[in-house]
Amino acid sequence: MELSVFNDASEDSSTEIIEKWKVKLEDAGIPVIIGSNDSCHPRGVGFAKNQAVMQSSGIYLCFLDSDDVMMPQRVRLQHEAAIQHPNSIIGCQIRREPLESTERYTRWINSLTEEQLLTQVFTSHGPTVIMPTWFCSREWFYHVGKFDEGGKGVPEDLLFFYKHIEKGGEVFRVDCCLLLYRYHPQAATHSVLEGTIWNHRVSFLQDQVLSYWTSFTIWNAGKQGKKLYRSLSPANQKKERPKPKIPICHFREATPPFIICVKLDLTGGAFEENLKTLNLKEGLDYYHFS
Repeated sequence: MELSVFNDASEDSSTEIIEKWKVKLEDAGIPVIIGSNDSCHPRGVGFAKNQAVMQSSGIYLCFLDSDDVMMPQRVRLQHEAAIQHPNSIIGCQIRREPLESTERYTRWINSLTEEQLLTQVFTSHGPTVIMPTWFCSREWFYHVGKFDEGGKGVPEDLLFFYKHIEKGGEVFRVDCCLLLYRYHPQAATHSVLEGTIWNHRVSFLQDQVLSYWTSFTIWNAGKQGKKLYRSLSPANQKKERPKPKIPICHFREATPPFIICVKLDLTGGAFEENLKTLNLKEGLDYYHFS
């Protein structure tokens, strides 16, 4: 095992902390490779991650963001899973800190089924395995093509995840809590505008799903459903049914396949129960988008 750290023009005491740990880890037999952006201007998360990968030499890559904590056994358990799933991004379950932050999001991360790791990739939650838990082979990482280096405001993890899916990659989660995922207002993820995420999600949905459907129904007559319809290409708008004025109908009278724009885990189970009564198959008859 080796540790690869890239310091992207930090202005705090990161350099001293890294050097201190380099001595401790190398005394324990773990090589530490340190790179840095010596200018006063950070190049961004995507650039720093790419540099950390390129300066390292391991066959497998285990990612960890600077504000999160890796649990014991993470590398061993994800390495074992990666051997069994060579073209996959391997994730894990997480514990959120503070405990009361983003409860729905944390529950979603930890409770997705193996099938939903691929069917729920269009939701506003983003990648179905979160970036700080990623583990994959170096060969597959380069096959996908590295992170976008556009800098602040670019969702580099989401874009990489979408490319991974487009290239036939799979997703697997080790069902153990192997990461402490910290929430705080200064996290880089908060620099990405909601509109930017929305546009990438709509584009991915159209490429991966709607381009193969001859018609579909949007499940939500409210703000989110209307926003999705307005965001679609003219060709895909023509596929939405019923036409021509897109009337509102009861979900039992609507015709699948559905793009569901109703947020999960917000109605005390009422929406989920309604959906269950239709006996539909996720990934075939419907996809969640909100």
